[in-house]
Amino acid sequence: MVDSSAEPPPRPRARRRWLIAVVVVLALVAAALAAAWYLWFPHHRPALRPNESLGIDVSHHQGAVDWDAVAGDGIDFAYLKASEGTGWVDSRFAENWSGADDAGLPRGAYHFFTLCTPGGEQAAHFLRTAPPESGALPPAVDLELVGNCSARPPAEEVVAELDTFLAVVEEAWGTDALLYVGEDWEGEYPVLDRSDRPRWLVSFLSRPDRTWTVWQFSWWGSVDGIEGDVDLDVARLDELRR
Repeated sequence: MVDSSAEPPPRPRARRRWLIAVVVVLALVAAALAAAWYLWFPHHRPALRPNESLGIDVSHHQGAVDWDAVAGDGIDFAYLKASEGTGWVDSRFAENWSGADDAGLPRGAYHFFTLCTPGGEQAAHFLRTAPPESGALPPAVDLELVGNCSARPPAEEVVAELDTFLAVVEEAWGTDALLYVGEDWEGEYPVLDRSDRPRWLVSFLSRPDRTWTVWQFSWWGSVDGIEGDVDLDVARLDELRR
């Protein structure tokens, strides 16, 4: 038996108008969220806890840096890319190294570790580029697969080469190196559970859920004195200087 009191199904034209309205509303919401993200995220700086400082890490990708303006925008330290592999030197390293120091910012140098060349040769190259200097922050090594060579040696080989690199650099500098560990690297070549060296970890929006000494919280930061995006970090400088 047909229920004559039931609502008739929507006509095709009415249904199309309803779908268009839903799509428009969703598009407006997405645009509003994107605009809020774009306007808010580059300027987001987490609340600092006791003994924490705000800093940046830079390379030639940031171009010329006005370090006095950087220091005037609440930045208290900087890590500067020095070298990569066994022969590449960042074209802005020497300029950034002296500029940050002239602006009164504690600064440290970092090396991008490649899977394609021996660790001892990489250490020698890094030390030629960034020789030990009194008062500088400890040297750091950048461990990431993104941007690395295509080779993926066995884990035991990578561990051995990295250990050689660290031993040479740490002996020269007289301090433990800081390990910047990307999630891609940790998934392929775990290092966090086999080393008690200070850690530089990445976590957007929230604090890392593992022990850290430096926390990179943004790749899209906005800082006076730098055109375009820059990485933003929080560091426990007292722990770095031990």
